[in-house]
Amino acid sequence: THSGQFMHLNEIADELSRRLGRLFRRDAAGKRAVFGARDKLQNDPNFHDHLPFNEYFHGDTGEGLGASHQTGWTALIAQLLKEQPADEPALNHTANATSTPAKSEPKKS
Repeated sequence: THSGQFMHLNEIADELSRRLGRLFRRDAAGKRAVFGARDKLQNDPNFHDHLPFNEYFHGDTGEGLGASHQTGWTALIAQLLKEQPADEPALNHTANATSTPAKSEPKKS
């Protein structure tokens, strides 16, 4: 990149994960890059926490482009976001991602 910064491969992987994560996380203004200028997706409580996994993204804005009905490779971001350090901003999702599933009752014969 000619930035003059030298990194180990694990540092590069961490940086790429952070950059990908920023496409889906809210910024300081509460906007997600993946939603672009689509006001309904950015602000409507029925939509703003439903993240699409588009097939590609705008290189300057990060807006999700192309098909979003086929998750493809971008669904891998879910694992990357899960692995983000605790000091990274949360996705601000209303669901509790750490909740445990309910125990099932034993079958009665």
